[in-house]
Amino acid sequence: MSKFVKLPKAAVFGAANGVMFMTFFGALWASIGIIGSRGLGDPWSLVLSSIVTLILLSGAISLFGKARNMNHASTPEEREHWRKINRKFGLIFGLEGLAIFIASMICNIINNFEVFFPIMAIIVGIHFFPLARLFRENFYYGTGVMLCILGVITFFLPMNATVNNVTLIATSTFIGFGSALTLWVTGLRIWTAMLKQLKQI
Repeated sequence: MSKFVKLPKAAVFGAANGVMFMTFFGALWASIGIIGSRGLGDPWSLVLSSIVTLILLSGAISLFGKARNMNHASTPEEREHWRKINRKFGLIFGLEGLAIFIASMICNIINNFEVFFPIMAIIVGIHFFPLARLFRENFYYGTGVMLCILGVITFFLPMNATVNNVTLIATSTFIGFGSALTLWVTGLRIWTAMLKQLKQI
């Protein structure tokens, strides 16, 4: 993750933030899936979502704690390196948010909001490609590809489906749970990869 011999605090803080982001947005996507399922699978879908969220949240908190306890003092070069990364991340994240906002406005204007969630998944997926290059993490390419594939598949699904006498919103259920699982796996990957690096110090 870093070009420096010693793992800088900023790298651990960055990983902690990454796990936190995946936890929060994974839970957000899961809520879309739960709402779309209209009670199908209750209460287990909510219980499992809560358990995964709490596990990843604990992982993020543990990484924050490890970063604060690190005694390695950052060099000026390290600080400048991570300042540049944070600026670029902020730009990528901001453009992603702007794209999602514009997409939601357009979907509202054309009165076709049901296509918003798959479009949002594709936008989120695309934003992982520059992140993969920025953080030198090839796993992000897989995350981006998976989210884009989920978004495209959703366009071809029927809006509604009936399962066990429950009429659910098939598109929201599929894209919600699919995207949540993708982000949670990515968060777990960030967490375990950073723990492995910390053990090697």
